[in-house]
This record gives sequence, structure tokens and C-alpha cells, in this order.
Amino acid sequence: MNIIICGAGRVGFTIAKLLSEQGHSITVIDQSSEDIQKINDSLDVKAIVGKATYPSILEKANAAETDMIIAVTRNDEINMLICQIAFSIFNIQKKIARIRSQDYLNPRFTRVYNKENLPIDVIISPEIEISKSIQRKLEAPGALDSVPFADNKIRLLEIFIKEDCKSIGIKFNELTNKYPKLEANIIGINRDNKFFIPKKTDSVKKDDKIYVIINSSQMSETLEAFGHEEKISKKILIIGGGNIGFNLAKNIEETLETVRVKIVEKNKERAEFLANQLNDAIVINGDGLDEEVLTEANLGEAETVLALTNDDEDNLMVSVLVEKFAKDQKDIDDKRTMALINKPNYSLLQSSLKIDDLIDPRMTTVSSILKHIHKGTIENAYTLSDGEYEVIEAEIIETSELINKEIKNSNLPDELRIGAVLRDKKIVIPRSNFVFKKDDRVVFIVKKDSISFVENIFRLSSV
Repeated sequence: MNIIICGAGRVGFTIAKLLSEQGHSITVIDQSSEDIQKINDSLDVKAIVGKATYPSILEKANAAETDMIIAVTRNDEINMLICQIAFSIFNIQKKIARIRSQDYLNPRFTRVYNKENLPIDVIISPEIEISKSIQRKLEAPGALDSVPFADNKIRLLEIFIKEDCKSIGIKFNELTNKYPKLEANIIGINRDNKFFIPKKTDSVKKDDKIYVIINSSQMSETLEAFGHEEKISKKILIIGGGNIGFNLAKNIEETLETVRVKIVEKNKERAEFLANQLNDAIVINGDGLDEEVLTEANLGEAETVLALTNDDEDNLMVSVLVEKFAKDQKDIDDKRTMALINKPNYSLLQSSLKIDDLIDPRMTTVSSILKHIHKGTIENAYTLSDGEYEVIEAEIIETSELINKEIKNSNLPDELRIGAVLRDKKIVIPRSNFVFKKDDRVVFIVKKDSISFVENIFRLSSV
């Protein structure tokens, strides 16, 4: 597929890297010669310095022969204009735009996004996607991440293995006997910063991060099997009332009635906006790094503290203050801290600062974009391990060569593992003798090198 990416920031760079490694023909456009030089030095793609709103620059990028354009510059209006020009002059069929402004995302105004007005096919809002991702984590206490597939009937859980986990050292084929009613399948392990797809004879170790495909109805049972019995937090403190904090608080109000939210926001005008827009949340105008403000916000009672300001350093410092305040509390181990971090190097500080979870907005945005790249019967996709692997949901159609074949006879690559199948509203954790049937919705993990194979075997169109 020929794809133009407009914007060479962290998100644009990552998308270009992943898609070029999957065999797509990529052109990146950005006004910054420094960012374009970085692309040239690091990636095997075409890179152009210039304004992506200029038809001559798009023409230089071979827009007339392009299948898709992805506008992820830092400016909403520029992203919109890029899509308009891409359609009006070059008739590019699929147009994806990153849009941050909440006003542009107001449901009352969505009719503007059509071929007659603004021809944008897919709108990606990082703040909304991140707030949804955080809420999924809150709804799965004990899990580092929780991603829905197959109409939320199947979930991917990321679970950290603590030293008191009773499943440590037990081979996976023996775990099945220990938990016969558990519909779960471990499809990946991150051990010592290395990701791999495990074998049946492998077992979990202390400090592993495991990735488990489960029947969504068995979330608490699965977490308990791997050493987590945490409860959903009833008292949440959010530091930072920007778009992420606001959307998260609003979502919690609408879906988790028993949860109480407090927000600390430094800007007075923004704090007043939050107070007017939210029904139940308590809004405190103050600095989240001020200990008196944290005392006013009743930090000691908060079960989960989310540092969601626009400043990485502030978010890290908030987490340090939470640790300081909590050390005299008997429930210190039950207080969960989560921090939004844009700079990847800060992830090295997670353990020393005792932060439970770092939120990487880049990979959340990248995942939300990549799932629209795949064609045909792929319904959903989620990236793992910095894009090295994807968890994909696809439907078996009548032309697929998988139909009526057992898994063991399907010639699937080693770096592909079937996690679960939704068939006739029932979840199946398949064994090697499982036979694929038409209309099966299959959730599997695959290494990026095998994406083209996946598109072929599932009879997916590549255009």
C-alpha cells in the first residue's frame, strides 16, 4: 500500500517505522528539516521537507498514486486541510486525521465530516483514546492494561507477576489442569525487557509481564489466578484537568456510578470549566505539587492517583509526593499511581519511583491508527512491544484457506499464536485440533514480519 504520513513527530515517526517494516511504501512530509533528517537517518522511507498543505508538495510525494494519507501534524486545522486537499485534488481514498480540539469532536458537529464538507474518513483523538485506555485499566484492577475484542466478549489483559503469585513455576499445560474452568490463553511474555510467545512447557516467573487472552466474563478469576485480588478503586484523584483528565472524569461519571472523582487543576479558568461540565466530580483549583492542596484533596483517602498534566516532570513529581504521603498509611500497597509520560526515557524511572503504571500516549495513538490500516476482515488491532507484535481480530470468510483446517495443519508461522475464537456467541480457547469455520472471529498475536502472511491467509485485500 502507498501511504503518505504528514507529520514526523513521535507518532508520525513510529507509524512510518512500523508500516515500512510491514512492507508498505511510505512517504513522510514535515516542515522540520531536523525531523526529516532523523527519518532519513533511521528509516527506509521517502522523506520530504515541506508543507503538506501545499499541493505541489503532495504531488512530489506521489499523491496521485497514494492509497491512504495520515495527517498527524501538531495542528488540527492543518490536518483537516491536508485531508481536504488530498481528496479534492488527488482523490486519495482513505484519509485519517488526528484531531485534538474537543470542539471539533462535539457529536453535534460530526455531520461536517463527509465527502461534501470535510472528507475525513477516520478521526483519531489522542486524548479520548487515552482516557478510554485509562478507564479500561481502572475497570480491571490488578491489570496493567485491558483491551476489548470481539464486541468486548474477549479481552487482552497485561498482568504483572508479583513474587507471591501462586502460578509461578507451573508449566502452562499444567495450569490448564489447575484451573479447568478458566478460559484463558497466555499469548506473550515480556521478561527482562524481551518479548516472546511462550510454549506449553514454559511457566511464568517473578517480574514477568504476561499477555493473556480471556473470556471477558472471567476477568476477576483470571487476575486472581495470577496473584491479583485488587478491587475497583472507589476514590480516584486526578491531577491535571486537561482533555485527558476531563474525558476520563466524564466517562467515569457516566459508567461507574459508585466511583467518586476529585480533580486538581492549576488553571482557575479551566477549573471553573470542569466544575460546570462535570456533575459529581469535586474540582479543586490548585497546584498538584503543593502538599497543602493535596491534603485538601484528601490524598490519604484516594485509592488511585492519576497524574495527567501536560508536564512529564510534574507527573513524576506527583507520584513521588504520593509515595511520600502514603508511606505512613497502612494501605500503602493498595494505593495505585499512574503517570502520563511522553518522553520514553522516563520509563526507566518507573521502578525507582514506585509508579504502578506509566501511560504512553504515543503507542495508544499509534494503535488506534494502525487498526485502520489493515483491510478486509480485520476488525481490530492492538500493538505490543513497541510495535514488534500486534494482537489482531479477524473474521474467517468463505474464501479463506483456513476453513475446515485444524490449527496444527494450517501452516501458521511460529510467530503467530491463536488466542481465542468467538463462534456462535461462545468463546473457544482452541487446541491444536481446533477446526476453523466460516464466520469465526479469531483473536491472535503475530509478529510484524508475518503481517503480510496474515493478510494473505485471511484473504485480506491489501488496497
